[in-house]
Amino acid sequence: MSRIDFAARRRAMVAQQIEARGVTDARVLAAMRAVPRENFVSPSWQDEAYHDSPLPIEGKQTISQPYIVALMAEALQLKGDERVLEVGTGSGYAAAVLARLAAEVHSVECIPVLAGLATKRLAAQGCSNVTVHRGDGSLGWPEAAPYDAVVVTAAGPDVPAALKAQLKLGGRLVMPVGERHGLQDLLRLTRTGEHDERRELLLPVRFVPLTGEQGWPG
Repeated sequence: MSRIDFAARRRAMVAQQIEARGVTDARVLAAMRAVPRENFVSPSWQDEAYHDSPLPIEGKQTISQPYIVALMAEALQLKGDERVLEVGTGSGYAAAVLARLAAEVHSVECIPVLAGLATKRLAAQGCSNVTVHRGDGSLGWPEAAPYDAVVVTAAGPDVPAALKAQLKLGGRLVMPVGERHGLQDLLRLTRTGEHDERRELLLPVRFVPLTGEQGWPG
């Protein structure tokens, strides 16, 4: 299949799966049109790259459906000059989208094979403003803190204290919170003061569990 075919599928995906479902941020829509999702899945899954569904990736993990990637990116309310922390690099696809929306992206991945592959994929896409770190994402990445925005691509029982502490005043954090295996709520937390926050529930979702010191055990 040619790149032209993939580009047409990408435009249709944005129009039918994302814009039609209420995502309106022009910068997010442009980023979703620009990033080739087929390059972030294995060759055997490329033909399904623009289906409105998660897909399996290495390490027995999944790449999120495009709509959820776009929705979470829009919820961060990025203008272009921010430093962003992503917890859960996975395939690197969402980080590539964020690379077009923010000035600097730090992404933390606990599975070594995923961290390595995502680093290569992001480099191949020219995402020079993304750095992938191997580590416990529930603890964030304090070396580059504070962050204007934090996005977590795995569900925890609550927002880890470490991630809130690394968020600037006025910063936004988007994360699924709820059951380990089952439905969760996609939450946007805005840090309104040193010890104050505002929480908004965006929609029900289903994500893999966030493991680590401040996530689920195991």
